[in-house]
Amino acid sequence: MSTRLQELRATARLALPLALSQMGMHLMGLVDTAMLGRYSDTALAGAGIGNSLLFTLQVLGMGTLMGMDSLVPQAVGADERARARSLFGAGLRVSVYIGVPLVLLIGASPLVLPVAGVDADVAREATAYVLWRLPAVIPFLLYTTMRSYLQAYNITRPILTAIIVGNIANAFADAVLIYGDDGLAALHLPRVGLPAMGITGAALATSFVAIIITIVLFGAVAVLHRDQGEVPPAGAGRAHGLARRIIEIGLPVGLQLLAEVGIFALTSVMAGRLGKVAAASHQVAITLASFSFSVVVGVGAATSVRVGYGVGAQDVPGTRRAGLVGIAFGAACMAVPAIAFLTIPGSLAAVLTNDGHVISTTIPLLFVAAVFQLSDGVQAVAAGALRGAGDTTAPLIANVVGHYAISLPVSIVLAFELDMGVTGLWWGLSSGLTAVALTLTWRFWRTASKPIARA
Repeated sequence: MSTRLQELRATARLALPLALSQMGMHLMGLVDTAMLGRYSDTALAGAGIGNSLLFTLQVLGMGTLMGMDSLVPQAVGADERARARSLFGAGLRVSVYIGVPLVLLIGASPLVLPVAGVDADVAREATAYVLWRLPAVIPFLLYTTMRSYLQAYNITRPILTAIIVGNIANAFADAVLIYGDDGLAALHLPRVGLPAMGITGAALATSFVAIIITIVLFGAVAVLHRDQGEVPPAGAGRAHGLARRIIEIGLPVGLQLLAEVGIFALTSVMAGRLGKVAAASHQVAITLASFSFSVVVGVGAATSVRVGYGVGAQDVPGTRRAGLVGIAFGAACMAVPAIAFLTIPGSLAAVLTNDGHVISTTIPLLFVAAVFQLSDGVQAVAAGALRGAGDTTAPLIANVVGHYAISLPVSIVLAFELDMGVTGLWWGLSSGLTAVALTLTWRFWRTASKPIARA
């Protein structure tokens, strides 16, 4: 069997459960969108904008914790269990340190909506969504830490189990909290006088589920540590140093994700300026595109681990092979949703909304999404490969330039100057993603051509 085929199989074994768990995270968003899409178009648009504001800031913390994606696999590859466990403890502390200020920033973020000219009804719904999602911010950061730690040991079943449990709980809570007694009746349960909470109910359901998922992963980590037995604890000074190292490696990842998610958030706000139908259509399309993108998020995480193993073991050919195989695998995975977006866009949009105007406006957006699926997949996996190698600065620079020097001006010109509307916004996104994908692939090719120092 060729070494490339062996690498592909190893990557696929790790990527599959990670991709499924990531798809499960997005499935919760799909369920929220589908239920709110049948509740009101204002609630649907508000949830889209509110989620964009929340995730734009939350992703800064999530990305910072992804410094563990560089450090833990390299420690495991070098057979340093004590360092890996100490990194986990440091990651938990970092989760809380950065979580508290993020809660304050996220809570204040809806103040930008009136200034941005977002419709008043949509802004009110978005504000409610953000405020009721605040209890989930720190649990989500803890989940990110535990996921990075477990996947470095190729332990993925608890992650998938947590997401399955979370999806079941989320679907039930959405039905009951969004629709109240009508939701209970649809589930063949007695009416108890529960009022319909709309977008507030969807946000509360998500916060509740985040806490459940975090508890499940805490149990999985406890089992891993029990099976490993005792390891020497890190001293206070060393623990502080590891926390600082996670931030040093991870902060560029957080800023990179902030740049990437930020351009989508800006696009959501600009879509809000184009009206309720444009904003709702953008939300439907971005939810579908995010769901397909979740596959390569799993491939990127697996590639990061595989590259980290190679760096930890000082295996130059293995490191290069792991990254390039992962990038090719990610591109192949994204070809499937691209074909679906081209062939059945109306049917896909109808899953999330029954508004004919929203569906007809969403179809051309999915045509554009089909074009940038490959670019989006390649850039995500290439960034994962570089993260495994400890290079988190290049993806940051590439994303800032690609999204804000290319995507943003192209989007503005096409949407507002050439009157292409929300479709023009999406063509702007496509141009930036393509530039980032080409840049990061080239960067990994150069980086992996020689020995890589451990992070």
